[in-house]
Amino acid sequence: MTIAYFDCFAGISGDMTLGALIDAGADPALLDATIEALRLGNEASIEVRRETRGHLGGMRVLVQTVERVERTVPALRSVVEDADAPERVKAPVLDAINRLARVEARLHGVSEEHLHLHELGGADTLVDLMGAFWLLYSLDVNEVYCSALPAPRGRIGSMPLPAPASVRILEGTGAIFEANDGGLELVTPTGAAILACGARFERPAMSLRSIGYGIGSRETPGNALAVWIGETIARQTGVTLIETNIDDMAPNLVAALCEDLMEAGALDVSVTPALMKKGRAGHLITVMSTPDLVAHLTDNLLRHSTTLGVRMSTAQRVTAQRRIIEVKTRFGTAHAKVKELDGKPFDVAPEYEDCRRISRETGADLRDVMRAVSDAARKELDLG
Repeated sequence: MTIAYFDCFAGISGDMTLGALIDAGADPALLDATIEALRLGNEASIEVRRETRGHLGGMRVLVQTVERVERTVPALRSVVEDADAPERVKAPVLDAINRLARVEARLHGVSEEHLHLHELGGADTLVDLMGAFWLLYSLDVNEVYCSALPAPRGRIGSMPLPAPASVRILEGTGAIFEANDGGLELVTPTGAAILACGARFERPAMSLRSIGYGIGSRETPGNALAVWIGETIARQTGVTLIETNIDDMAPNLVAALCEDLMEAGALDVSVTPALMKKGRAGHLITVMSTPDLVAHLTDNLLRHSTTLGVRMSTAQRVTAQRRIIEVKTRFGTAHAKVKELDGKPFDVAPEYEDCRRISRETGADLRDVMRAVSDAARKELDLG
């Protein structure tokens, strides 16, 4: 399975994404096709050229707008829906626009129907989004992974850093932020929206086919985005099991502890009933961790539970390949996880949070929504 890994050591923007994918092997002519498909020939044009930032060279993409036309959110959606582009390209573009709209509406207290995205409502944003997803599609990328994102502290004028829109777009996606002292906006809302549409924030085991660098607008040395293109490889990885026995915590506190450990980066957390000394009922809490997070998760467990100590052991695990697909049902659009063996789909599982949201919005029974998403995914993958 072909995957892409975004190494955002200097941040990410829409134009940097386009440049990196072209430098990694995508056809730059697709950007002209994007403008044509969106019917924006009177508003936008593309220039692709090679530039360097210090010792690093890559592709710089400039989306130039002749006349800036600001569109409402419904107008942006309409442009994409009417575009002559593959459905698998348009779907994530619409998802990105919806994410941008929800965030801007929340920040400014305006309904989405009357919202003008200002800087994000022009032709350049449409080209950045559709161009990025079309280039990924052309490279047969099935899944996107991403590094930690730089998060500078401070302000640019009256705007705090990191930019509120970018942070909110990535809210709930599992994005990882690392402190940065640059004092610059490094993750733009458009770049954040591209990642929010399904990227997994971890570094995958992969066989590298190509790597591309997308050059940013600032002249700072190293100002680029790297995108690695390659294939997933079956991997047997080492993990650490952190265990402790607890008999003096209320069950609701144990449940909260498990949620907190997962949010802190645990690969898995399980609780097994245990019979403690003197016949007391207790729990065996087992935390599966990558080696780099053992200290952090151990500290979390010691601080937020009643345990006085933990046990640690190493283990090997073999993981199946996974990817996310989006399917349409009579209830709405949702994601499903696809389990793959030997590069072929084997089973599917509906994304619970999507199904839960649809259930609340439509009033449909959650079981019916999950069954519909599962059936649609199996049909799309021809799993019977």
